[in-house]
Amino acid sequence: MRARHAISVVAVLVVGFAVKLFFFPAPPAEAEMVQTLNVSQMFLGKNIPEQKLHDMSFVFSAGN
Repeated sequence: MRARHAISVVAVLVVGFAVKLFFFPAPPAEAEMVQTLNVSQMFLGKNIPEQKLHDMSFVFSAGN
């Protein structure tokens, strides 16, 4: 008896959700026009300091 009640509650929720989507559809998404940023042109003619990096990713110690 409890299983029937649970199934009927789930069925009512699913049907209610479907009816809500049918009568109140989600509005279409609108993209905003955003200016693109060209980073390479921003730094043309500027002296940018190099970053010194000591990468030890693939250094393996000599085992015994």
